Amino acid sequence: MSKELAVGDQAPELSIPDQHGKTVTLKSFKGKQIVLYFYPKDDTPGCTKESCDFRDVESQILRAGGAIVGVSLDGKESHQKFIKKFGLPFPLLSDEKAEISKAYGVYKEKNMYGRKYWGIERSTFVIDLEGKLKAIFRKVKVDGHADEVLMALKA
Repeated sequence: MSKELAVGDQAPELSIPDQHGKTVTLKSFKGKQIVLYFYPKDDTPGCTKESCDFRDVESQILRAGGAIVGVSLDGKESHQKFIKKFGLPFPLLSDEKAEISKAYGVYKEKNMYGRKYWGIERSTFVIDLEGKLKAIFRKVKVDGHADEVLMALKA
């Protein structure tokens, strides 16, 4: 188990496909701060609300010099449907092997209705222009989260 990431740490590099199968890296967003949010599953109630909340503040995030990127374990076909259904204007990355989720320490053992399984713990990382972690939100509660992230981005 690697040490937990902290504000000020270098953000782990990523190199995984988006919903079109195009490889995305942190360098793809040169000159922008990145709002990297990890969510458990496409088109489920909490994840839909969180993604739509980010969609709704996207123009403010862009004005603040940021870019939004979602990450889940879902494949690109699932991401394409999710984006189309809710009009999401930002890329969703497919971390099907959980490599990026593990690097960011968000791939955790979960327990639902007495059943244990591995999955993503809802978390958001704000990465500054130097590629360092500017803000970290773990065990995210969806209500009001997009606004909290926007404030951290502007800080």
